[in-house]
Amino acid sequence: MANPADRATYADLVALAERSDMVIRAQIRRQIRLKPERAPGLEPGFARLYMEAQTVSLIAGSAAVGESLAFLVDVPLDAKGKPQKYKKREVLLFADRVEGDRGSVRLTGKQAMFDYTPAFEARLRPILTELASGDVPPMVEGIGDALSVPGTLVGESETQIFVKTTDRSPVSITVLRRPGQPPQWGVSWGEIIDSAARAPRPQTLRWYRLACSLPDRLPSSANLARDPAARRLAEEDYRYVREQLGPCPRAITTAITAPPQM
Repeated sequence: MANPADRATYADLVALAERSDMVIRAQIRRQIRLKPERAPGLEPGFARLYMEAQTVSLIAGSAAVGESLAFLVDVPLDAKGKPQKYKKREVLLFADRVEGDRGSVRLTGKQAMFDYTPAFEARLRPILTELASGDVPPMVEGIGDALSVPGTLVGESETQIFVKTTDRSPVSITVLRRPGQPPQWGVSWGEIIDSAARAPRPQTLRWYRLACSLPDRLPSSANLARDPAARRLAEEDYRYVREQLGPCPRAITTAITAPPQM
């Protein structure tokens, strides 16, 4: 069976990393399949396993972690109705600590255990480094206001789009149009609106915040322009920004639900 790590997108990995106290590399020592009556909420075609593992390393997180770990995980069954054998396999876990129990962890999603490979860790490291830095962009809730203002020349305009964030940190998008030139846009992550601000690079946290949280269309209530032409321009500029950001593909975190409880 293919390693889910191969299917995980950048957005999947950020979502898992942000919700987890720690990321652990471990080696499975023992697995026990729980009986159905001891596995409430188990989906058809899955088995719930009690795992015991040895910690190899703490890849991310400040919480203390024991040399040995125990956790529950739901895994798919094969054609014979049996789970894979995980003993001696190295895995990477996205987990939270269990209060008062240093030897147990709780996975932070139904798909939060992956076969460990150096390539997977290499993909994950830049995300963890950004999240651990002191410059993590705020979470985006949607659009606050948007306004387009025409310039003095035909074909010249500027659109300001103000983004709503969970902590009310100021974030704004500027779209500039000049005659005979393609639109230029950028994002200001602070109080000062910088006309020279740049668009976020794909596969970064700033890109993720916008591409994965902004609505597909500019809400009509956010468009402050009264003139129909200015309103259309604001809508067009917002649509341009969304196209430039591109989609936010997910393969394993579209509907994360609570993982099994110890």
